[in-house]
Amino acid sequence: MAASEYLSQKADKNSTNPLKASIYTGIAYIITVTLLVIPYFIFSNPLISLAFTIINAIIVIVFFSFFVSVVQEKTFKYYFFEMLIISFSVMLISFGIGLIARYFFNIDV
Repeated sequence: MAASEYLSQKADKNSTNPLKASIYTGIAYIITVTLLVIPYFIFSNPLISLAFTIINAIIVIVFFSFFVSVVQEKTFKYYFFEMLIISFSVMLISFGIGLIARYFFNIDV
């Protein structure tokens, strides 16, 4: 994620510091991933872990949406729902791909 952000900022002619942006992105990514996987190390029940992961994802989306809405002086509600819909759509698609792979490869978890 950090490398992708660096390249994206490098390609943007208006970008002032691609390295700084990539470091912030990398740190944010590590924190977000940690928050999303921690429940699976704490709880033995995968459904409880999933519930806490979803709650953590919503909290991350709230903070990020608030930050973006303040920085860009846009409405919080718009960014929050856009991020929520995109994130949960990706989650559902990934879950569906996992179920399909589980069926075709006969994997039992």
